Amino acid sequence: MPRVDALPFGRWLSSKGFSVIGPRLPGHGTTWEDLETTTWRNWESESEAALLDLASRCDTVIAVGLSMGGAMVLHLGAKHPDKLKGIVTINADVRRPELVLTPVVRLFMRTAKGVGNDIKKPGQDEIVYERVPLRAASQLGKFYRVVQRELPSMRLPLLVFSSVEDHLVKPSNSKYVYERAGSDRKELVPLLNSYHVATLDFDAGAIAGRPRASA
Repeated sequence: MPRVDALPFGRWLSSKGFSVIGPRLPGHGTTWEDLETTTWRNWESESEAALLDLASRCDTVIAVGLSMGGAMVLHLGAKHPDKLKGIVTINADVRRPELVLTPVVRLFMRTAKGVGNDIKKPGQDEIVYERVPLRAASQLGKFYRVVQRELPSMRLPLLVFSSVEDHLVKPSNSKYVYERAGSDRKELVPLLNSYHVATLDFDAGAIAGRPRASA
């Protein structure tokens, strides 16, 4: 969950003159013990605050999200279509059937091993927690079920990036988003030279340039 993989992407956009906000969701970027005390509603609130801030200053706002962030921007698109002009997901994580079991597993263990650094490009590093609290994983499952229900009502223009080789999130998630979203304008773009953390990988430049070129 906790990662800094959006920083280079945000800095690149800022260098091109775009206003950018990359909210740090509660429980992220500190300790896994902090994450354990949060709910998906806390993550939603922080994301909404960032959206409303940007929308108050900019005429055109596009929400971009990687992995769980992809689910969050889809949620914002369904809930606040009046504040956004489009949605971009990158290796979106929206379906984890195994998370249904976390409330039971939590009875026997508090945390699970963290995962990350699924990057093809040498020399890149993604900062993640060594442990992930199962309480937060359970919240993630609840949030994903909300997003799944909302997808048909998410009708904003949609750009879906999907790595053909992803060791953390199955590419079928992106296909599911593309097929289920209610958007009339949508495109599924394969990433041929990146793993999961595509914003730090070989295809980062193509991702950064594509939404602007499609505008």
